[in-house]
Amino acid sequence: DDISPAFPTTYQIVNTSTIRLTASTANPLAASRQYVCEVDTTTLFNSPIKRTFTQASAGGVVEFATTMAWQDSTVYYWRVAPSVTTGLPRWNNSSFVYMAVTTTGSNQSHFYQHLQSDRERITLDSGTRRWRFVDRQNFLQVTHSVFGTSGQEPSDFQVVINGRIMTQSACVGRSIIVNVYDPVSLRPYYNQAVPSTTPSGSFGGYLGSGMPCQYIGTNTNFEWNFQDTAGRRRIRDFLDWIPQGALVTVRLILDQPFNTNAWANIWQADEQVYGAGNTMYHRLKAAGFSDIDSFNRPRTFIFTYKKGDALSYTPQFKFSDGLFDKVIIGKNVNSPDSLGTITSPLFGRATAFKRVQWRGFSTEVNGDRPTVDIIGVQETGTEQVLRTLTLAEQDVDITGLVNTATYPFVKLRLTNRDSIHFTPYQLTQWRVLFDAAPEGALAGNVFLNIPDSVQLGQPFTAQIAFKNISATPFADSITVAASFTDRSNTTQALPNVRIKRLLPGDTAMVRVPINTATLQGTNTLNIRVNPNRVLPEQSLTNNFLFKTFGVGGDNARPNLDVTFDGVRILNNDIVAAKPLIVAKLTDENRFMLLNDTSLVTVQVRYPNNSLRRFGFGTDTLRFIPAVQGTNNAATIEFSPAFLEDGDYILYVKGKDRSGNVSGSIDYSVSFKVINKPMITNVFNYPNPFTTSTAFVFTLTGAEVPQNLRIQILTITGKIVKEITKEELGPIQIGRNITEYKWDGTDMFGQPLGNGVYLYRVITNQNGRSLDKFATQDANGNVTNTDQYFKQGYGKMYLMR
Repeated sequence: DDISPAFPTTYQIVNTSTIRLTASTANPLAASRQYVCEVDTTTLFNSPIKRTFTQASAGGVVEFATTMAWQDSTVYYWRVAPSVTTGLPRWNNSSFVYMAVTTTGSNQSHFYQHLQSDRERITLDSGTRRWRFVDRQNFLQVTHSVFGTSGQEPSDFQVVINGRIMTQSACVGRSIIVNVYDPVSLRPYYNQAVPSTTPSGSFGGYLGSGMPCQYIGTNTNFEWNFQDTAGRRRIRDFLDWIPQGALVTVRLILDQPFNTNAWANIWQADEQVYGAGNTMYHRLKAAGFSDIDSFNRPRTFIFTYKKGDALSYTPQFKFSDGLFDKVIIGKNVNSPDSLGTITSPLFGRATAFKRVQWRGFSTEVNGDRPTVDIIGVQETGTEQVLRTLTLAEQDVDITGLVNTATYPFVKLRLTNRDSIHFTPYQLTQWRVLFDAAPEGALAGNVFLNIPDSVQLGQPFTAQIAFKNISATPFADSITVAASFTDRSNTTQALPNVRIKRLLPGDTAMVRVPINTATLQGTNTLNIRVNPNRVLPEQSLTNNFLFKTFGVGGDNARPNLDVTFDGVRILNNDIVAAKPLIVAKLTDENRFMLLNDTSLVTVQVRYPNNSLRRFGFGTDTLRFIPAVQGTNNAATIEFSPAFLEDGDYILYVKGKDRSGNVSGSIDYSVSFKVINKPMITNVFNYPNPFTTSTAFVFTLTGAEVPQNLRIQILTITGKIVKEITKEELGPIQIGRNITEYKWDGTDMFGQPLGNGVYLYRVITNQNGRSLDKFATQDANGNVTNTDQYFKQGYGKMYLMR
């Protein structure tokens, strides 16, 4: 149910008075609901000009027609979310800049837009809204000892910054060593002294520093004896000389005899000579050495601070417990950087790039040396710098520079350098002008027809609208790929379809036909428009859908009906030697058509006990498939020639397209074949009768006699009624009960009187009358029926 701007990471340039803001729902099939859109000039959406728009829509494309007093070159932010009655909406955000002139592309020119850029070693201050270099972090470690007791190697008396040794060892015992470091580069100040020929000679530079010293690693030390007032005055003066902001480390060198040192109280007493508060003691305490008075016994210390800057750098000191332990201080030290980069988000997707424009200003004269890289970005994310612009190139034609087939996107990367003032160039805006690729989206709110469930085999076509929601036409007709995942989690691709080329604002119908014959159960349909971005398009996130649909099962058995010459026979019935056997297979599922010969098997067991299976495709066995739009029934016409007299068995197997068989056991029926044409004695039934009587008899042979009629006579031999073969109705080889029923009337339709009447049967087949066939009982035993006939005549009794 989430909704987001159709261009999720865009910084569009817009130049129309009525701006149609278009968003896409995460689910293009979502039910209709209310959506809300807010527009403002701040991403906080709390300014007086904020406008709110609402729109009810089903899932897919949601459009808000927004009208405001748009201001030229002003950035507007907008966000969209489903309306909620409780809690906070889940907003998705985007932005655009309104331009009074017609142009298209991407732009960043506002504080909150610039926050979307990647920044390295540079930041955008939220208070001043100015760019500034990010301070570098450095690590200062000072290790100090009491010479001869807790340390005697140079490494026991050293200062290390970022792993680099700045100083080690010492030159003067009972001394204080001061080291000074540049606050930006953290490089040490060097003592420029040249040794003199006299013991009282001095190092060059600002102040003398006692006797000359040739130890390696001491050329950054400023060291004076703290035992006399003159040495402490030199330390005081040097501390005063140190520039503001410089990083300072102070270490005390203790020497024997350890208990005869000038302690801190003596240092403090120097104010009797130099005036109140004007001593080395007071300078160190003012710098943050608050526990300086603890130097009142044999021990050593480390003190580090930034001159005049106790806010960004907290002074730190540490004493040894006595003569036999080392003192170590580890501390992070920040220093300003002089290099930083700003990298824009992706600008594009474009079909043609045109210009790059960028603007900004310097906060001081000289120092800034910004450059802008134009970076081509491939689909895979691979980047390539295509050109670097200097400060003098702030409006550049890039037509032909960027091959959009290779680089559909570009990034801009500003590299800021200022090693003089350490203040970066203030980027205010940059934009890339280009022809944008089109953007389409599935629009279930425009049209949607995908059922939740169907019957097995029921064909349907999934339909949903696809709309061009951009101002750019698609280059060609658009491919639509589809697949489904069945209940066994197997995915099958469907044939691709195409929709027409879409102009701006135009809509086409996506139609995906689906055959559900093998999809019983729960399935998931996946539709993807413009798969793999065959055509250039801004985004594919709103081009696909997943829809679950159910296919009902088919567990009902089909019905199988078998007739011999149109009659359903019983076991051991006599049938024609050349019968027309019709098997009709019917299924209640009208979509799973019975149209395959594999659904039916026909076999016959012969009198010699051999079993033969008949194949389709001949005159003997013909398959007539079911046709869509009618009852789902297949007809099998079997026209065998049983030339051998005896007992046969017919087996027919039927099943539907789902594999359901027609019965719990196969259909079978036994029958007899007698090739010689014969007829049994003909009886009337009922006899006696009051209203009507039918005639019962059995025929053998291959076909019905050409002539068969029944004559009814009076007891004196007068023919009162003759019934023709045609009047008797359908007659077949085997048992017959005529549809015709004699009602006791003569040939003129006049009722006859009650009494006894005679009847006889006349047959003719190819010029010969049929021989008599002995009547058999249900078990096939011959029964004597001649006793009921005299010279071929039977009797019947009419009793009204």
